[in-house]
Amino acid sequence: MRMFVALWLAFLCGADATAGLPATSDMPSLAPMLEQVTPAVVNIATYTTVQVRNPLMDDPFFRRFFNIPEDQRRYRRTQAAGSGVIVDARQGYIVTNNHVIDRADEITVTLSDGRALPAKLIGTDAQVDLAVLKVSTDKLSQITFADSARLRVGDYVVAIGNPFGLDQTVTSGIVSALGRSGLGIEGYEDFIQTDASINPGNSGGALVNLRGELIGINTAILAPAGGNVGIGFAIPSNMVAAIMAQLISHGEVQRGRIGIRVQAMNAELAKAFNVNFVEGVVVVEVDKDSAAGKAGIAPGDIIVKVNERDIKRVSDFHSQSALLMVGDRVGMTTLRDGKQRQVRFELVAEDYEQIAGERLDPRLAGVQLQNFRSENDPSTGAGILVTDIGDDSAAWARGLRPGDIIVAVNRKAVKSIAEMADTPPNPKKELLLRVYRAGEFGYIVIP
Repeated sequence: MRMFVALWLAFLCGADATAGLPATSDMPSLAPMLEQVTPAVVNIATYTTVQVRNPLMDDPFFRRFFNIPEDQRRYRRTQAAGSGVIVDARQGYIVTNNHVIDRADEITVTLSDGRALPAKLIGTDAQVDLAVLKVSTDKLSQITFADSARLRVGDYVVAIGNPFGLDQTVTSGIVSALGRSGLGIEGYEDFIQTDASINPGNSGGALVNLRGELIGINTAILAPAGGNVGIGFAIPSNMVAAIMAQLISHGEVQRGRIGIRVQAMNAELAKAFNVNFVEGVVVVEVDKDSAAGKAGIAPGDIIVKVNERDIKRVSDFHSQSALLMVGDRVGMTTLRDGKQRQVRFELVAEDYEQIAGERLDPRLAGVQLQNFRSENDPSTGAGILVTDIGDDSAAWARGLRPGDIIVAVNRKAVKSIAEMADTPPNPKKELLLRVYRAGEFGYIVIP
């Protein structure tokens, strides 16, 4: 041992620093893979025109006193940046996060070779936080999809993006966890967790394996101190591919509704249902008119498999639900009274026609509404989804935003547009909306 230490010290003090490896040996490096992959990761710049609001301008007495016209408005131009991934070089399709391009009226994509191109928005899915853009040019590179279902905790991964405006930044780490949900970030959550550094500007960038295949789209970080702490989240590539196909084909996601709500199996429920395992989910509510209800699914059934995916946790069920579209045939394996059952049904389209908010109340002018039903979050169940809102509307000024779910109006619960229309708010009183947003409830008052 002493002789080894002496030789090691002699090496440090007097030997050539390059003598540790033969001159002909290559150092292990990710560079060859990254040289192929990084040209497919782009910078996305968005430009948005927003109204500059001054509370004094909303005061009619102030406007009359200073003789300010009613329609006098001021606007300013804002800019934001993020990342995107070219997934189809021939067609020019780029995948990014919905929050990167949300409300943008101009989108510019800058390629790794410096070319800046205008991008067309093909479609978005706010529930999963994905968007598809399209550029028209040649000589594009693309990243191929990997099967994210084959990921394991401990697999090495590389994150590529443009954090803080720094072009083409690469960080590495491992898969820290799979199936992360319940974070209140998106409507459907099935995140890959990684310790590869993800920072502001990385959103929409690529998470790849060591073969350079896309395994996820970087989306969010857990940052209690405002910076990276080694907990980042990415949307799995299988979910990205399914949502992207819908957006390209239809411009929107035509997600099918199974019609059930579930809770996790635990030791107490396993004993009550006389089963010897604690994996799977238990059906707690079924909509009778839904596809699952018509197929015979009932409260108390234990779901252990949907199509080819084993259902061990509630997150497994929710993430699989996010990938089931209108027209899909669903195979479900359930247990009832200790006996295994195989159920098959087809998901059909439902009427989710949008209506203008002013049809329900003049104070909702500029707001687009749509019925909403949730299998993913039992705390909402059903309500009225805000699909779009003008930034010059009174509701926008008071804090209502796209993606909000209205669950009560003037302290009365509403589960549909029809219920709100049956009991219209009093126009002489303020409009009190109880909304659900990102895992929390809150109130919005519109005078």
